[in-house]
Amino acid sequence: MKSPAVLFATAEMAPWVKTGGLGDVAGALPAALRRAGTDIRVLLPNYPALRAAFPQAAVLAELPALAPGLPAARLLGAESGGLPLLLLDCPALYDRPGNPYLDPAGHDWADNGLRFGLLSRVAALLGQPASPLTWRPDVVHANDWQTALAPAFLHYQGGAASVVTVHNIAFQGCFDRPLLAALGLPDAAWRFDGVEYHGQLSFLKAGLQLATLISTVSPTYAREIQDEHFGYGLAPLLRHRAGQLRGILNGVDTAQWNPADDPALAAPYAANRLATKRINKAALQREMGLHEAVDRPLFGVVSRLTHQKGLDLLLTVADGLPHLPAQLAVLGSGDRAMEAGYRALAERHPGQIAVRIGFDEGLAHRIEAGADSFVMPSRFEPCGLNQMYSLRYGTPPVVRATGGLADTVVDISPDSLAERTACGFVLDADTPHALWLALERAAAAWRNRRLWQRIQQNGMRRDFSWEHAARDYAALYRDATRH
Repeated sequence: MKSPAVLFATAEMAPWVKTGGLGDVAGALPAALRRAGTDIRVLLPNYPALRAAFPQAAVLAELPALAPGLPAARLLGAESGGLPLLLLDCPALYDRPGNPYLDPAGHDWADNGLRFGLLSRVAALLGQPASPLTWRPDVVHANDWQTALAPAFLHYQGGAASVVTVHNIAFQGCFDRPLLAALGLPDAAWRFDGVEYHGQLSFLKAGLQLATLISTVSPTYAREIQDEHFGYGLAPLLRHRAGQLRGILNGVDTAQWNPADDPALAAPYAANRLATKRINKAALQREMGLHEAVDRPLFGVVSRLTHQKGLDLLLTVADGLPHLPAQLAVLGSGDRAMEAGYRALAERHPGQIAVRIGFDEGLAHRIEAGADSFVMPSRFEPCGLNQMYSLRYGTPPVVRATGGLADTVVDISPDSLAERTACGFVLDADTPHALWLALERAAAAWRNRRLWQRIQQNGMRRDFSWEHAARDYAALYRDATRH
């Protein structure tokens, strides 16, 4: 069967616009699908970063106002590494400072419903007979709430099959009812089995209700979001549509994240050359202002400092690390109170605990390479990327048994070691005590050099390339066209 043509609609795409995992996925998955032979194009807003990156983008179509509340726009064409990009050009909605969703003061843009309603409407239009382009997709692939209204337009107006991927179900895109008419959706859509959700228009609920198929970013997360604890109110709907729900594990950019050829590192290394990893540890200790101690493990963190990421659990127990003994290097930002807590932690333990508030891509790579173990005790984690980076970098992670963390990290146990699969340390509860026990286990294993090297090499042998996910998504698209 011929591979379906696909429109990949997204609000983010690395390296130009990224606030989280969606940006990474959009920057890698369509390219991997294109390499595998899928006719795929990416639709995203023409934000300032993209206007700067593609100043010569050609005008492909003029789009009149598609609904009473939507402005006219243009569709521009560009190309990145052989991947066609469709840039939705509407300066009134997208040419703004701040990130895609928030103004410079950190508040939601008041017209986000219109901004991403237009993006969803155009995504659907390109999959309909009235499309202004000669190219038409067989499948429109929407991602998270920002484009999840596209399947609703396709459902009520006709057109291509649709897939919606949930990257984080906590964000649902809920707006007041008047937006329904402003976006041109019919009154008939305002139903419990349409776009209505507790008296509001929910972009994500609409997509989950009306898309041909649903996917999310790991098999475990696909099961978890059908449970009330993880489903953020949408679990009953997802249980109802369980037969159309798939869990496909994200990949990582194995060229960008490769310890054997990473320009950010002090020294390259590989699974058969682990001795030089110590050079990166010493370099990281110097960079972060830690004592160059060789007699204790160095734990690393690169994360948003939030409750979801479980970094409050680490903050609760971290005063005990120098007595383990162990060191800690933290890079991240987020909750202001948590930022202050980590700064105070570092001040209490100079030379043993170091904290950098903010983000630095190069330092993130150096922490992955220089740390002995990576700490990621997330309360929920749809997929997670840092644990896969850590495995590639021979830095066994300490993780919670949730989402993609459960799908990628095999805990140390006699059985797992016999099968040569153990690659990290898994805690089953989101409590400080459970985290502390896992850190103690990791520190004890680190002192057994032969055991530690075996754990490192187990992780480094894992294949998390995007080619696996691309094959699974290509199969998903074929299934969508059969429904």
